[in-house]
Amino acid sequence: MNVLVVGGAGYIGSHMVRQLDRAGHQIVVLDNLSTGFAAAVSAGRLVIGDMSDRPLVKQLLVDHQIDAVMHFAACALVGESVIAPAKYYQNNVVATLELLEAMRQCDVRKLVFSSTCATYGEPSVLPISESEKQEPVNPYGFTKLVIEKTLEDYARAYGFGFAALRYFNAAGASPLGGIGEDHDPESHLIPIVLQVALGQREHITVYGDDWSTPDGTCVRDYVHVDDLADAHLAAMERLEPGKGIKVNLGTGNGYSVRQIIDTCREVTGVAIPEVIGARRPGDPPELIADASLARTVLDWEPKYRSPKPIIETAWRWHRENPTGYHKQ
Repeated sequence: MNVLVVGGAGYIGSHMVRQLDRAGHQIVVLDNLSTGFAAAVSAGRLVIGDMSDRPLVKQLLVDHQIDAVMHFAACALVGESVIAPAKYYQNNVVATLELLEAMRQCDVRKLVFSSTCATYGEPSVLPISESEKQEPVNPYGFTKLVIEKTLEDYARAYGFGFAALRYFNAAGASPLGGIGEDHDPESHLIPIVLQVALGQREHITVYGDDWSTPDGTCVRDYVHVDDLADAHLAAMERLEPGKGIKVNLGTGNGYSVRQIIDTCREVTGVAIPEVIGARRPGDPPELIADASLARTVLDWEPKYRSPKPIIETAWRWHRENPTGYHKQ
């Protein structure tokens, strides 16, 4: 298939491009490089531009005879979405609608959409299944839910086939090397802990050790970025006109902040100092996926089931690229 990967120079998008390439698909990447990096994409594949530029998107869809689109171009920081909601509505909703209209006008009606477990808000039952009510508690989660609902309407009215894949905590890096996680500011636990191991931070702050969890720290479901890419590939191959796939992507196993820090210590051999900070408002104590539907619908099974092998791939990337894609 000919695939347009929007946001393909970012963390998850670049891993997706590598998986698509290995599977024999033809790829074009569209990225405005606001958070992505040209160095994460093979030469000749990157078009620098924004998904809100409808004429540009239409040109790419036509010139490259695109069969399907993958969308990784959302703004994705929960805290930022609360203090800068306009940015999130403009990019995650308005710009995405421009992308969908360009697709509709060019009769490209297959889309794999990166959604999030943030659409559930604070769950009432664990693990979280797709039957859980979607009641997001921040603008980031709400903007993702808006597009999920939009895709349902586009499927009914215009025959779109779509997949909305609700990630839990994406982590790790390609075991093949060369690409990995590089955010500024970094907000994900594992790379922050590894930055402490590299001496780039003095300590890791644990936001509360008095949660109602086994060791008092928050519990999350960590899913390797390559496993996410495998699920996207499986979803793309199963898209049908007028139908939607909506599934969780996680391992079904929860690990606490303290377990992650201890595993980072084991993998790196570094003491990694920690300090206890105040709880962050809005942090649920536990988020664990029930991903059984993804296994059934996509025939998908994560290869990385526990934190240690995930952290080992991340550590290799950070050790070999201590400044990320920025050259020293």
